[in-house]
Amino acid sequence: MRRNDCPPSPEEHWTMDATKLLIADHNRVKGLFARYKAANKSKDTKEAAQLAADIMEELTVHTTIEEEIFYPAVHEMSDKLAAAVDEGVEEHHVVKILLDEIEGLEPGTDEWTAKMTVVIESVEHHVEEEENEMFPKVRSSSDASRREALGDELEARKAELGAPTFADKADLSTRELSEKAREQEIPGRSTMDHDELAATVAPE
Repeated sequence: MRRNDCPPSPEEHWTMDATKLLIADHNRVKGLFARYKAANKSKDTKEAAQLAADIMEELTVHTTIEEEIFYPAVHEMSDKLAAAVDEGVEEHHVVKILLDEIEGLEPGTDEWTAKMTVVIESVEHHVEEEENEMFPKVRSSSDASRREALGDELEARKAELGAPTFADKADLSTRELSEKAREQEIPGRSTMDHDELAATVAPE
């Protein structure tokens, strides 16, 4: 990862530690959660429904790249990490079931709102465990080049899935990215450099 706040030149290859890339995903989803909660509290069903759809899309891509690329690689690093991965897969499974059920419900109803609340609480717990327990073990069990190679694989798979990648936002200035991060209620945005912001914000 580069150390300055300038967009990369066209010939420069950008790369990021896979754990940092996944944390960027987490922070983008946390921003969506904050905006969803505000819309739900103000009874803005249309906005809440749109944000819920965005959350579902983000979680679908995130769980896919973790389960196809990150988790299999991490599973082989140590027995403790293997156990953490197995637990993570099951936590993903629970959220997927809820998301499938939510799709069949009318936005704004009590059941829809209750299931969205459980999804958010489940994901928040899952994210906390990954960031505080799994990711530190991954960093101590692998070198930087391996994690950056995994990051490249994650970004490539995102592109295949039609999800935004760093490259889609790399040309934006730090100021432009910071403004998007503010609008999207990205947590920790004030301490992020250009690359971290570009990896985190949604294009629109």
